[in-house]
Amino acid sequence: MAVAHSIARDDRAVFVLEKNAGLGQETSSRHSGVIHSGIYYPPGSLKASLCLEGNRMLYALCEKHGIGHRRLGKIIAAAHPAELGELDRLQERGGRNGVAGLRRLSRAELKKLEPEVAGLEALLLPSTGIVDAPALMRFFAASARGRGTQILCRSEVTAITKQAAGYRVAVRTPTEQYYVNARTVVNCAGLHSAAVAGLAGMDVAAAGYEMAYFKGEYFSIARERSKLVRRLVYPVPPSSLEGVGIHITLDLEGRMRLGPNAFPVQSLDYSVDVGHKRQFYESARKLLPALEIDDLEPDTAGIRPRLKGSESRIMDFVIREESGRGLPGFINLVGIESPGLTSSPAIGEYVAGLLRETER
Repeated sequence: MAVAHSIARDDRAVFVLEKNAGLGQETSSRHSGVIHSGIYYPPGSLKASLCLEGNRMLYALCEKHGIGHRRLGKIIAAAHPAELGELDRLQERGGRNGVAGLRRLSRAELKKLEPEVAGLEALLLPSTGIVDAPALMRFFAASARGRGTQILCRSEVTAITKQAAGYRVAVRTPTEQYYVNARTVVNCAGLHSAAVAGLAGMDVAAAGYEMAYFKGEYFSIARERSKLVRRLVYPVPPSSLEGVGIHITLDLEGRMRLGPNAFPVQSLDYSVDVGHKRQFYESARKLLPALEIDDLEPDTAGIRPRLKGSESRIMDFVIREESGRGLPGFINLVGIESPGLTSSPAIGEYVAGLLRETER
């Protein structure tokens, strides 16, 4: 919806086709709700640049339009001496990315800020926060509608045919099938973005757009125990490709959650395996020793789209106009996982810029 919000400002006739009954029912609503600082992503990557810009834009949007948010700050704590080297590398990367307010904390400084958090040393990221993601989506949708955008739910794209000038998009609803002729197509289909690219005739494997699904579960903490921390608390990221580790977040009501874990799945199943409770507890108690296993209750789960085929830890976003593959005016957004929420207003502006370039 951030893309529709941005491109509708250029006086276009915009149609948003959503296969589900409502907006944001998949990746966009099943996450930690964190406004990220940009520390994890390689300098020069889209993830780094769009996260940093999105962070600034998102706080400004929330302030201007009354969208719920809190600039809580975040701690990345090294619980073991072996993690200090990676903490050094994160600090150096954050400095190169220009992460606002980043600083190193000694054990004593950490204890002063977060008495219950265990750590030898830590990084403090004051620009990290949380946002009411459903309210943000409603704002983007209302803004787009206010400029004439039509948002059509229960409308699944089943075929995309290139024409002499633009594309013919086949759409199926529960009651009918119809066609939309479009000068440009922006593929923001999230978990299904590779499939939509394939509908346009693109060789998804050759383009490097094949995706794997990674599921992340969450456990919530009893409300009376949620006051153990005042900020978001993250571990030093593991060396695996699966994510930044099970971390401690707070929602706008002050409720604590643990998660997500990350493991590959083949289908869209949002259940939480209660058998993973001990894994969450053992991971979280390294940073928060006061936690007890009975404090944890199953909460929710999400699935993120991750690009296949790279050995690097951080897979970058793909946001690309596809003239080079014979599809002028077709823009793919593939592998938009974290920090997609934070980056969303900047992604919208980036896509609007690509469209302006194609229309010159």
